[in-house]
Order: sequence, then C-alpha cells, then structure tokens
Amino acid sequence: MSESTDDLRARVAALEAENATLRAGEGGSDLADRTGHRPPRRSRAVLAVVMILLGVLLSPVAVVTGWAKWTLTDTERFVATYAPLSQDPAVKAYVVDQAMNAIEAQVDFDQVAQDLTDGLISLGTRPRATAALRTLQGSIAEGLRSQVRDGVIRLVDSDQFNVLWREALRVAHTQLIATLRNDPAAIARINADGSLGIPLDPIITQVKAQLVQRGVGVAQRIPTIDRTIVLLQSDDLPRAQLAYGATLAVGAWLPWLALALLVGGVLVANRRHRALVWTGIGFALAMALLAIAFAAGRIALVTVVPASVLPGPVATLFYDAVTSSMQSTAVAATVLGVAVAIVGWLAGPFRTPTRLRGLYGDGVAALRGAAEQRGVTTGRTGIWVHRRRSLLLALIAVVAGIVLAANLPVSVSLVGWTAFWSVLAVVIVTLIERPVPEQPETELPEGELPAS
Repeated sequence: MSESTDDLRARVAALEAENATLRAGEGGSDLADRTGHRPPRRSRAVLAVVMILLGVLLSPVAVVTGWAKWTLTDTERFVATYAPLSQDPAVKAYVVDQAMNAIEAQVDFDQVAQDLTDGLISLGTRPRATAALRTLQGSIAEGLRSQVRDGVIRLVDSDQFNVLWREALRVAHTQLIATLRNDPAAIARINADGSLGIPLDPIITQVKAQLVQRGVGVAQRIPTIDRTIVLLQSDDLPRAQLAYGATLAVGAWLPWLALALLVGGVLVANRRHRALVWTGIGFALAMALLAIAFAAGRIALVTVVPASVLPGPVATLFYDAVTSSMQSTAVAATVLGVAVAIVGWLAGPFRTPTRLRGLYGDGVAALRGAAEQRGVTTGRTGIWVHRRRSLLLALIAVVAGIVLAANLPVSVSLVGWTAFWSVLAVVIVTLIERPVPEQPETELPEGELPAS
C-alpha cells in the first residue's frame, strides 16, 4: 500500500511539473512532437513583437491626436481651456500693455497735449503763463495717458473683461476652424506672420465707452483698432490645414488602434507574461519621452516665438494651458505602464514572484484554515468563487480598464486609486475563495486511498 501511494505521489508531482513547464511556454516542442503539429512559434513571436512595437510607437501620437480631436476642434472645450487665463496677473498686464500700445499707435497724446496748450494760449495769456503752460505740456500728455491706462486697467480687473475674453475666444476659435476647413465664407484672416488669436478691438471699444462716460474727452479720438493677442501661430496655413484634417481623420480611432495593438501583441505572444512585462516597460518609456518632449517644448517656445509677438512668460502660460492635460496624461500613462509591467512580473512564472505568490498563498491558506477551525467559512460561495477565479480576475481588469477609459485624460491619482481598488478586489477574491482538493484521475487498487 505504501509503495502504491509513493508511486501516486511521484506521478502527481511529475504531472504538476509538466503542467508548470507548459504554462511557462517551454513545453511547445514536446507538445508538437506528441500531436504531430508544430505551432508556428517563431512567426507568432515576430508578429507579437511587431504589434507591440507599433502600439508603443503609436501611443504618444495617439495621446496628442486624441487630445487635439477632443479639445482643439471643439469650440466650447477650447474656450474652457483658455478662459481661466483671463484671471492670471501676467495675462492681464500683457492685455493692458497691448491695448495701450495699440491706442498710442493711433492717438498721439503729445500732440493732443500740445493742441490743448495752444488752445489755451490762443485765448490770450501773459508770457509767464505761456511759459508755464509749455512747461506743463509734458505732464498733461502723461496725465492723458494715465487716464486712458487707468480705464484699461479698470476694465481688465472687472468681471466684464472675463465675459469679453470668453466671447473673443469663441469668435477666434470659430474663425480658426472655418479657416482650417478652407471655408470660402470664413471671415477669419490670418495675419502676415501666420498668427491668429484674440482681437483687442472689443476690449478697446469698451474702454473707450467707459472713458467717454467718465468725461475723458481724449477717448473720443481712439479709433477702431485692429490688433490681436496671439494664441496660435503657423507660418504655413496649408500645412496647418493638413494637420487639422489628419487630426479629424485619426484622432478618434488612433488611441483605440494603439491599445488594440498592445493587447493583441500580448495575446499573440508565446510567453504572454514576458510580453506583458515588456509591453508595460515600452509603453512607460514612450509616455515618459512624451512628457519630456512637452517639457523641452516649453523651454524651446521662448526662443522660437519672438518677444514682439508674445512675451516669454505669457507664451509659457498659453503653452501650459494647451499642454497641461496632455502632460498629465503622459505622466499618468507612464505610471500605468510601470504598474502593468509590475503586475505582469508578479503574475508570471518567474522565480522570485513564484516564491512571493507561494508565501502569499500559504498565508491565505493558513488564515483560511484558522477561520474554518473556528467555524468561519465561505462555504458554497467560496467554492463558486474558486471555480470562477480566472473569470473574476479578468472582470476586475476589465472594470479597471473601463474606469480609466471613461475618465480621459487620466491622472496619476486616478491610476493610483484604480490600482489600489483593483488590488483590494483581488485580495478579497483570494480570501473568499475556498479551494476544493481535486482527486487525481488515477485508478487506485481497490481498498487503497491516497495519503492525506
């Protein structure tokens, strides 16, 4: 009886070892010899590598085109992106300076002061009074400038400026889209330097009305002014139109294509755990490079855009407003890629994670055994969970993926919390499940039972 039991244990151990070898992907040749059909392992490996590489390379492009399709082509989202800038002190100061430059280019305050002085002198003044008026002429000009500038500052600091800013953004974006679509009816006009942005005319017109209402007569001389605060610039309009068309064409489906290539590459691979690890690493590196590229672009912007077109501090504010969501998405995706690589490594047939899983399994088994000794058991529910363990774990992964996909652009905190709840759900499944020892399918001599 003891010899039969030892033979049975040896055969079960051999079967378990062979099963582990097959799961690790190293038993393909033996399987092929038994079945007479050799799986196309080399071609599957090549296909998996190609798919994963394409997915990794397309991922950064997918982030940019997906964001552009989501934001730049939608007027309301475009307005929501740039609208908060009207509260920034640097932008307010820039608007004031631009408005004053535009006004002073049309209104000669020195000449206005001289005309006022000449008018007073023509009424008949004594020599001393005439000399005093000539001395004060510069102060009068400066006072007129100060009054107009004060009017601009008052408007920029008011809630009315926020309304004007949002409306100017909406008009500018509508005109930009019409221009990029090559609409013959478009009223947009790209400036000589290829810039397009917020027109100052509505702001200056409002300032003029308020100054006139306050009795500042010089404001009557402010004409209609055509000047723009640059938001976007392209020296090549046809190229910009081509980029816009490409964004519309691929922005919607390119992220899904990249995801499908990454997932498909892992499923096609012969060693899926290794493929999952390398996919996570490659994806994380690609997203990290994208985040670095955004940071480098912020530095290069100051040298590319002339200060006469847009000052450096304001240019970086506009750049950050456009790219902040993409930068956060790239950072979060980097964290996600690292998390996927770690999960793939921990779940794979590697030596260290296998030992860790063994320790975790022994701990759970000990905890389960202690609970059962005290009459605490999950019963049939635990058996049901154990039999459907793989399905439940796959469901947890799918739900985590849906949560991330439904909250684009993803953030680091979202990835962290999603990972936390996913791990917690996996732990709960392992604690609830109640494994049932399976009897080996080996006939035993009558009257003999395997050792317990």
